[in-house]
Parts: sequence; C-alpha cells; structure tokens
Amino acid sequence: MKIPHTIGHKSTAQHIEILLKSYHNYFAEPLLPGTDHDNAAALETLWNADFVVVSHGTEPDPVFNFGNPTALKLFELSFSDLTRLPSRKSAEAVSQAERDRLLAEVTEHGCIQNYTGVRVSSTGKKFFIENARVWNLYVESGAYYGQAAMFKSWKFV
Repeated sequence: MKIPHTIGHKSTAQHIEILLKSYHNYFAEPLLPGTDHDNAAALETLWNADFVVVSHGTEPDPVFNFGNPTALKLFELSFSDLTRLPSRKSAEAVSQAERDRLLAEVTEHGCIQNYTGVRVSSTGKKFFIENARVWNLYVESGAYYGQAAMFKSWKFV
C-alpha cells in the first residue's frame, strides 16, 4: 500500500512529524525508537509498523485523517474511507460515553496511557484494544492540531 502524499492541508511527512514530536513531548520517549522524527525513514517506519497508529483532526465531530495499514486492516477500511469517517464511529454506540470521557481526559491532560476499550470495524467486528496511548497534537506554533492514538495489542471479541 502506497503512502498518501497529503493529509488535509499538510504533507504526510509534516503530519507524521507533528504526530511524532507531540508523542515525544507527552511520553518523553520516541514512538519509533532509532529513527529521527524529522526524516523520511520515520514516515516509512510508521507507515509499515506492526502496531496501530491513527489520528483525527479538530472538526466539531472529528474525522480520522490518518491510519497506517495495520489500522486500516483492523478497521477494514481503505485509507480514503477511513479519512471520511468520524472517529466516534470506531466505537460502538454503547461505548460512546466511555470514548467521550477518554477524549475529554486527553483534552484536559494532554495524553493518557494504558487505555483499554472495545472498538468496531467497518463490517461490525468488535475488538478489544489494550494499553493504548492517546495524545493531543500541536503544531510548532502551539496551535491545537487534533489527537492521535497508538496501540500494539488487540483481540477480537
């Protein structure tokens, strides 16, 4: 699967740089150990990672603006379909209150780690995510840019 050239009004490389720098700022460690977050290798590594990385923008009903192929496979969506999907639709209706609480906590504190919860693919398959990290995204000027999440562990339920 080919890496998309743009994400919203930013290049994919700029988007990934924001994602990686924001992650490092909140968790005091690199998301991709051994890679420089400013180079094309980091983009390639993140794109091909065996863990899930997704992000959404700042819309009133935030829409996913990035998902690596591991995320796309898990959610059973193409990149173009994912980037038209409000991120709230990745959770079951019964999980919406928990998801809303999670996002409010991230907004207030900047990040959370060790999040667990149920998500649902586009075909209705439910999966339980474990030890997810969710963090706010900011551009260099300090403007809020959205939120991102990553997790390495999931199981279908």
